[in-house]
Order: sequence, then C-alpha cells, then structure tokens
Amino acid sequence: MPQDATKLQDTTERTRTETDSLGSLQIPAEAYWGIHTARALENFPISQRPISVYPDLVRALAMVKQASARANIEIGVLDTERGLLIDRAAQRVIDGEFHDQFVVGVIQGGAGTSTNMNANEVLTNIALEEAGRPKGDYGFLSPIDHTNRSQSTNDVYPTAIKVGLALNLKSLLAELSLLRQSFLAKSVEFHDVLKVGRTQLQDAVPMTLGQEFHGFATTLGEDYNRLTENAYLLAEVNMGATAIGTGITARSTYAKAVLHHLRSITGLDLDTATDLVESTSDTGSFMSFSSSLKRNAIKLSKICNDLRLLSSGPQAGFGEINLPPRQAGSSIMPGKVNPVIPEVVNQVAFAVAGADLTVTMAVEGGQLQLNAFEPVIAHSIFQSMTWMQRAMLTLRVNCIDGITANRERLGAMVGSSVGVVTALTPFIGYAAAAALAKTALLTGRNVADLVVEAGLMSRAEVTKQISPMRLSGLEAITEAIPVIRSSTDVVSPPED
Repeated sequence: MPQDATKLQDTTERTRTETDSLGSLQIPAEAYWGIHTARALENFPISQRPISVYPDLVRALAMVKQASARANIEIGVLDTERGLLIDRAAQRVIDGEFHDQFVVGVIQGGAGTSTNMNANEVLTNIALEEAGRPKGDYGFLSPIDHTNRSQSTNDVYPTAIKVGLALNLKSLLAELSLLRQSFLAKSVEFHDVLKVGRTQLQDAVPMTLGQEFHGFATTLGEDYNRLTENAYLLAEVNMGATAIGTGITARSTYAKAVLHHLRSITGLDLDTATDLVESTSDTGSFMSFSSSLKRNAIKLSKICNDLRLLSSGPQAGFGEINLPPRQAGSSIMPGKVNPVIPEVVNQVAFAVAGADLTVTMAVEGGQLQLNAFEPVIAHSIFQSMTWMQRAMLTLRVNCIDGITANRERLGAMVGSSVGVVTALTPFIGYAAAAALAKTALLTGRNVADLVVEAGLMSRAEVTKQISPMRLSGLEAITEAIPVIRSSTDVVSPPED
C-alpha cells in the first residue's frame, strides 16, 4: 500500500472521496486508512518508516481500541452492534492482520494524533467490511464518534506505547535469558582452563576461563532482574484521562471499565494512574525504562569488548579464545577474519545510548498538560528494544555458542606468569616472591621451577598450591605450610 503522498497522485488508481474539516481528498479505494492518515503521509515524510515496523505497538493500539469498545458497550454509550464490529476488527489486527495499513511515519508532529487516527480509520474500515458495507461509510460507523468514543490521543497513545513496550519486553527478556544460558554453558565447558587474569590490562593473578564466562553470565542475569523490576514503570496507564486528564467527554464509569477490559485483553497487571492530569503530562516513566535498557546495552558492549580483546591476534594478540569465523575480514589481507559479531553489538549499544539521550531530551521538552514528543520517545525505545533483541540473538547464535579456548596457549601463559607467585606468598613471603617474580620476568623461566630450585618449596607443594582449583580460588588455602629454606635463603617466613 502507499507509503508516501506521491502515491496519492496516481490517477489510474480507483479512489474514494473522504472529507474532514480542512477539505476533501481522494483516498485509494483499497486502503483501510482514510483522510487523516493521508494528511499525515503528506506532512511527515521524515523517517520513511511506518509504525508497522513495531508490530507490538500496532497490536497494543488494537488492544486499547478493543478494550474501549467493550467498555463503551458496558457503560451504555455505544450500541452493541457497532461495538462488536469494532471489537472483531481489533481482534483481527491483534492476530496480525492489516498491519501494512498502519502507514504513518514513526516520527510525526501532533503528539501521536496521526497514529491514533490511523488506528481509528483502519479498524473502522475493517469493521465496515465485516458489516457488508463499503470502506468510508462513516455515516454508519465513524472513526471518531464510534471507534474513538470516550477516548483522546492523549490517553490512547501513551497507553498503547506502554502496553506495546510491555509486550516487547517479554521477547527481549526471553532472548536475554537464552544469551545468559549460552555464557553459562561456556563457563562449564571452560571450568578447568587456567588463564592469567588482568587488571588495568596488566597481568594479574590466575583464574579459569570458566570463571570469566560465568562472570559474563552473572552480569546478564543482573540486567534481566533490573529489566524485570522496571516493568512496573509500564503498568500505570491514563485511560479515561481524555484530553488533559479531566476526563472530558467520557463518563465517570469509563476509566474503571476500560481498565478491566484492557487487563483481560493484554494479560498485564495494569492500573489507572491516581492523578490523571499528572500522568497525562508526565513521561518520566519512559525515561526511567529507557535508562534500564541503556544499562543492559552498555554492559553487553563491555562484554563484547572483552571478547574482542581475548580473541585478538590470532598470532600477535591475546589469542586466548577463538571466535567463530563468520566472513572474510579484509579486501586486501588474505585470511584475515574480524570479530564482526561483537562489533555489531557494540554499535547497537552506541545507538541505544544515543536513543536514551533522545528520550531524556524529549521528556524534558514537555510543556504544561501534554508532552508533544511522545512519538520520538516511542520510536527511540522500540528501536532500542528491537535492535537489542536482534543483537543478542546474533551474538548467541553466531558467536558465543561457537567459541573455543586455546588451551595450550593459555597453559603456557599461566606457567610463565609472575602472577602465579602471588599464590605462594603465604609460604615463601612477599620479599622472596617479589625477587622470584623479577627473575622470571628477566629470564622468561617458569615460576614453579625457580621456587623449587631456590629450595623454598618442594615440587609436590608447589604443584599443589598452583593447581587450577587453588589458583582460581575454587579451593581455599586454609593454612601455610612450613617454609623450606635453602642454605642461602635469608627470607623470614610470613607472620600470621
């Protein structure tokens, strides 16, 4: 169907005439949208992205309209015949039909009015067809008088955004959980692989590669919990507020009735705001929720930074792990393979951080009884969630699940690492350990060999103390063994 105003000028296409307070326009005969949508297509050729790119938002709009139709029937302001027609039309959209008819751009002036009108017109014309009537027969069923009864854009739009985000969050959390499980599986696979830990990019004490990947999984688990906790921000809705929160044009019984039906339709634990004037003008909940998405994105980006470092090389870098080769990495260097999957996740994180700033500025830009910038708020958060979900999917399937460890390289680095000597300081003392560390750095020799040669510990005790279980802290050191002295050793044993 048409995505811009130029399509409206195709005189070879069958049309119908629709009229609003500004005049008349020719609408493609097969279009389920109408004149208000047509004007939005003319006015907002900005993003070239229709709202249908966010299916959960479209479904949420239909859910709000369905709940309103049921509430209006219940309180007696809409006759059953028309109400049920709207109800059935909404259900078809909820089930995935007619999404291509939601054509207005995601970025639009008017605080979401174009989106609300697009929904009203589409549902009305679906309902008219169900009744055996032609599209545009608004004398029988009106987008405004019937489908939008007891409503305003200013309560429909923010409520639909919150419901849509809550629906989308379920998918995001499911993918986040799967990614966490992938990291946990790798932590089990690498549980016995010793490696050198690093602080400030300098060699530190040993750990296992399994511990490192378990840390990644724990980080993602924390983000899962934070996002789950912040879901409550999406639960407070302002249906019944109508224009500015006073409820003008809606009966006093409408808010309670529409909440009941909306909870039943969505399966969400929604509540009506206690102060409808405040909740209509305040968009702080979107800012807080966006911030939790940014936290998840930034922490995931940090993990991807680590994966790129750990896999760097493969010859002149860390070379500790191998990422699955996904594509040729250079048009000039044969055989080069780049960490393209972590790189794309990094870029998604940058975009999410930028979107969060956009949300912050849009929230601040609200004036008096309404925030006119909810369209860019909605677009920013939905885009962040969509990109994050896709980024986590490709990271899991195309990267994490196929990571392997360079066990021999890791073992050699641990064996020659001066960080190993830290585990021996309770037995040989700090001064002796420092001297041995310096010797190991200068000569490149194995620390364990130097300790035994110095007569400070037996081979059996050194082997015991630098076992993977003890070096990684999985097995606690409970007491120091007697210090073994060489004839030239002047180092005193450590004091308790």
